[in-house]
Amino acid sequence: QVQLVESGGGLVQAGGSLRLSCAASGRTFSSYAMGWFRQAPGKEREFVAAISWNGGRTRYSDSVKGRFTINRDNSENTVYLQMNSLEPEDTAIYYCATNFAGGLALSSYAYDYWGQGTQVTVSS
Repeated sequence: QVQLVESGGGLVQAGGSLRLSCAASGRTFSSYAMGWFRQAPGKEREFVAAISWNGGRTRYSDSVKGRFTINRDNSENTVYLQMNSLEPEDTAIYYCATNFAGGLALSSYAYDYWGQGTQVTVSS
């Protein structure tokens, strides 16, 4: 079992930046991939980014590519999402999740454990 706790969300103006963190405990952190998803009001949860167990591979949705960066620190059991050039359309609850299979799947069904989410609000 894994526990995930996200932090770093908040209110920011368009064009600004935020850095989300997701701290994991339980299963050995370096043994699985991690992903970030988001869900805006009235919309389905959507893939944002994913990273392999050692950080060697990453994947991004087209909507955030070039603006967001995912990385991880296995010594701190933490995965990060650096978000730059934020837009009002990025407003959502952001969730981190584990992928024990190790892939960088787009579907939320491939992910095993989820955090409680952190709110990101981008004002125009």
